Amino acid sequence: MNGDPTLERIARGNALALCAAGPWTARFAPVLERMVADAERLGGTRPNILIDVSQVSKLDTFGAWLIERLRRSLTQGGVETQIAGLSANYSSLVDEVRRVKAEPAVETDRVTITGMLEQIGRSVAGIGGTLIGLIDMLGAVLAATGHVLIRPRRFRMTSTIHHLEQVCWRAVPIVVLITFLIGCIISQQGIFHFRKFGADIFVVDMLGVLVLREIGVLLVAIMVAGRSGSAYTAELGSMKMREEIDALRTMGFDPIEVLILPRMLALVLALPILAFLGAMAALYGGGLVAWLYGGVEPEAFLLRLRDAISIDHFVVGMIKAPVMAAVIGIVACVEGLAVQGSAESLGQHTTSSVVKGIFFVIVMDGVFAIFFASIGM
Repeated sequence: MNGDPTLERIARGNALALCAAGPWTARFAPVLERMVADAERLGGTRPNILIDVSQVSKLDTFGAWLIERLRRSLTQGGVETQIAGLSANYSSLVDEVRRVKAEPAVETDRVTITGMLEQIGRSVAGIGGTLIGLIDMLGAVLAATGHVLIRPRRFRMTSTIHHLEQVCWRAVPIVVLITFLIGCIISQQGIFHFRKFGADIFVVDMLGVLVLREIGVLLVAIMVAGRSGSAYTAELGSMKMREEIDALRTMGFDPIEVLILPRMLALVLALPILAFLGAMAALYGGGLVAWLYGGVEPEAFLLRLRDAISIDHFVVGMIKAPVMAAVIGIVACVEGLAVQGSAESLGQHTTSSVVKGIFFVIVMDGVFAIFFASIGM
């Protein structure tokens, strides 16, 4: 009785008895799983099967569920199955496990044209829901901004400065390092290929235009989306899980005004600063490589750079930065407020925040490229 659990088969005429004995607890899970799996194959061999548990010395929830799983499996096989010998101590446990509804087996549908069209429709509907959520958040942020402008004392300066330090000041080292390396790589590759045509000096034109108009602000925006956007989503999602946002509403505070607006403002102020620092670091890295690898003297590099770029290139990058920051912030906050009460949901929405943020940043960059080309900038 105190050894390993057993499940013996005893034939009784046309019926079959499965006699369970010993401790049926989670400690013996591997042994019990094998015995129950073997017994489940008896479905259809006998019209009646009795599961006798009178000799079970110990029973916990795991063991009770295995017994109930065996009964359900045999019943589905067309066998009349009964459980006998339950003691008063364990009958309530087995009854409680029996109330758990079995999940229906997932049926794998064949790939059909109708199913494919249905999936496309669901994806389009999901995209529409995402856009509606972003527009709704944008309207809520604008409304909160209007309330703060009417009553400036409601503006949370301390929170804004705190988030500005987190997304701007603490991000400077990694942004400067990455953009410096990107500038070095662009310069090296440009010189390597332009040298074939004797046009080494034109790498300065390419570097200046790319960094100030496109690569600089786009790369910084992607880094901010991965760094700060995910942080916003995780913070708001954790507050949602702990019901802190509901508590703010109960106390009469607007969560958009208290939590979202300071984060949005900090991001909109931080991204142009980071984009400027990143552009300067990329130009410095490109100039350094052009000097050491391409033989372009710093004086010649600066003179060529002055002739190659204009203030319009710088303005284009600075106009893009705050808009991209607003998009990143809105996406991050929408995903954060959509978190449900589980860690899995938090992880999924944090990942979705980064992916959607980078996607919309690239889309906005394409829209800006078309717009500025149409107005001649």
